[in-house]
Order: sequence, then C-alpha cells, then structure tokens
Amino acid sequence: MSTLIDPPICIALDVSSLDEAKRLLDALAGRVSVFKVGLELFTAAGPQAVREVTSRNCDVFLDLKIHDIPNTAARAVRAAERLGARFLTIHGSGGREMVRAAIEGTTEGRPELLVVSVVTSLDEDALREVGVTRSIAEQVDAMAALASEEQAPGLVLAASEVARVRAAHPGLFLLVPGIRPAGSDAGDQKRVGTPGDVVVAGADLIVLGRSVTQAAHPAAATDRILDEIQSARDGVSTSA
Repeated sequence: MSTLIDPPICIALDVSSLDEAKRLLDALAGRVSVFKVGLELFTAAGPQAVREVTSRNCDVFLDLKIHDIPNTAARAVRAAERLGARFLTIHGSGGREMVRAAIEGTTEGRPELLVVSVVTSLDEDALREVGVTRSIAEQVDAMAALASEEQAPGLVLAASEVARVRAAHPGLFLLVPGIRPAGSDAGDQKRVGTPGDVVVAGADLIVLGRSVTQAAHPAAATDRILDEIQSARDGVSTSA
C-alpha cells in the first residue's frame, strides 16, 4: 500500500490550459499535496503540466487510463516514471497480461499503478451495452481481485464500492473519483459520494474537480471540504 496521504484529497486540474492549471496550483498547493493531470490538460500542455506540479513539491496523479497492448502499456509506464508521476492509472479491462506488463514497467515501485475498475460515469445499463454481463459490483470485485493477484498497488472505484472492497482487500490503495460535497450536483457522474462518507468508508485518496476548481474561491471551497472530512472522522471517533 502507498504511504498515508493526509489530507486525503487530490485536486483534478481538469482545465484546458497551463495558465489555468498554474492559477489553481498557486491557490491550492499549500492545502493539498496531490494534483491530477488528466487527458484534457495533458493533451493541451503535455509533460510541462506534470513539471508544474512537481516543481511545487506536490505529487502528480497522472490519469491517462492506459489501455493498450502489453508492450505499449509497459513503455508508457516507464515514460510516466521518467516524468516524475507518483500515481498512474491503467484499465483493468486491458487484461491480466497488460496489467502484469505495466507493473513490470515500473521502477522501484514508481509510478504507483492504480487499476481502473469501472469508470464512475457508467451505470448498469451502460455496462451491459458494451458487452459486460456482470453487474457493476461483480465487475469491480473482479478488477479488485485482479489488482491484488498481480500485486498492483491500488484500485480506482466508486464511492459505493469502497467499504466492500476495503474489507476484501485491506492492502489495496483505494482512489475514489466522482466525489461531490454535500448538496452538490452529480453532473455527468452516475456513482458519486460525499468526501466525509467516502474517507470514513476506507478511501485512501479522493479526487475533487469542479466543486473546487470552478468555485469562486477554490481555497475556501477546499477548506470547507477538509472541514467536512474532519467532521465525519470526529463523528466516527465519538460513536466508537
């Protein structure tokens, strides 16, 4: 398992330019230590987006969801390590051989590979439409088992699946996107959760995007979420 990250928050730099990313980094780098560089920003700004994060002594979650033939996946992993990414996503649906090759492509455990189970924008109907006959829960459990068996460090999953997977696989690092603070709109996500509930359920790292990055004051929005997480933790401690 990866080392403890506290606060357990990753801010998604889902913006279209490096200037926008820098603005968010300057506002938030003192509050959280992990930032996501995903497809939009990486396509727009390339490796420089990763360097902007690491230059502020923060960790990069490079969310490229690698899904390719094993050799290509392994080479992409090696390239991500050279860039300095701490975390990198790979699709479990790429198959065992691809996952194994990706892991073999790491250098001294870096980047820490997170196996994507079922993306949070999918529901049962969408999963069946692409030919997956398992339920979402069954598919997530299968991907969690694959990650554990191949000794991948972690898994990407939805909020509703955290408690079950944590109980079955205590050693996996669990990263959860689709997080919405209490009272927020779900947007294009189907399987969402609130920060406090998900952390208490056993998530190691949660990903926050629009609720912070599109807020009038991103730092204040982050502070409110940190308070929400602490309140949930305090509630568990009080009831224990």
